[in-house]
Amino acid sequence: MSERRLFLDRGVGESRGVVTLDGRPERLIIRRRGDDPKLVVGARCVARVASVEPALATAFLDLGGGAEAILPFKPDARPVRGQPVEIEIRSEPRRGKLAIARLIGPAEGAPRLLGAARDLADELRGYARDAALVEGAAARDVADEAEAEALEVLHPIPGGGVLAVEPTRALTAIDVDLGERKGADAKRVTRAANLAALALAARLLRLKGLGGIVVIDLVGRGHDGAALMAAARAAFGPDNPGVAIGPVGRFGTMELSLPRRIQPLSEVLCGEDGQLSDRTLAHRLIRQIEREAAAQGGARITARCAPAVEAAAGPLARELAGRIGARFIVAADPAFPRARIEVTAT
Repeated sequence: MSERRLFLDRGVGESRGVVTLDGRPERLIIRRRGDDPKLVVGARCVARVASVEPALATAFLDLGGGAEAILPFKPDARPVRGQPVEIEIRSEPRRGKLAIARLIGPAEGAPRLLGAARDLADELRGYARDAALVEGAAARDVADEAEAEALEVLHPIPGGGVLAVEPTRALTAIDVDLGERKGADAKRVTRAANLAALALAARLLRLKGLGGIVVIDLVGRGHDGAALMAAARAAFGPDNPGVAIGPVGRFGTMELSLPRRIQPLSEVLCGEDGQLSDRTLAHRLIRQIEREAAAQGGARITARCAPAVEAAAGPLARELAGRIGARFIVAADPAFPRARIEVTAT
């Protein structure tokens, strides 16, 4: 019987919620101060129809304050340019892509937020209603582990082998590699590896916040299509509604379509160059200062980092000083690479 547990790390300027499945991170939801609440999945808004593209069956929406979304429509429900409508965000924006909205009905007035999405604690409880919500140091450790795993490309498959998850603009490619998995019966070994890989792939896609078209390159040939289809339905069941799974094809691949809901974690944590953003590094810096301050009692804390990270950490450091006192300094060192952070106590 699978067990899900819930963790909430309330940091400075950032909260991270984690759902674990049998002890491994399954979902990571990050909410940061300054995020536009109108673009969070589940938010309800009044929007103005800015333009209509009949050929694409899509309307472009103005949510106010520079926020935009698109609204797919059916031929018999074409909106009118300038019309105010009530919508709900069903998919958060991605890099180069607008948020996707669902039409609720007609509305009046200027674009505005009508109802915010559920707060992070309530969002987590929706995944495991009977589980206790763990906070504090334990939650922070689990959130750090979830962040690290969400950014990895290669993941060990239980029992042996490696799973590679690589998103592209068009789709997410997943490769199953048998690796050092042992066994005299090759067919049995490959079958076991593919079944384990499907369960792992489902957890990792939820963790990474990835959806859309997914192609899984299974290992071996002569697959047991019925067993793999049953395993995929069970593994991706928590992602419903909206999951579509195709049979194993002639080239040993399985294709899926998964609903997109949250912004991919790689985009939340990294810049367009794929490296951790200054803001993400600033949050890591502040968490290290908090840990060192808690461990060292009344000691003075010195943190050193690259200038760009120091600039991003400025507002967070001022808020942290209000929590633990002005017992630390953050110093910029031009010689430091961006990802290097040093925190010491004296």
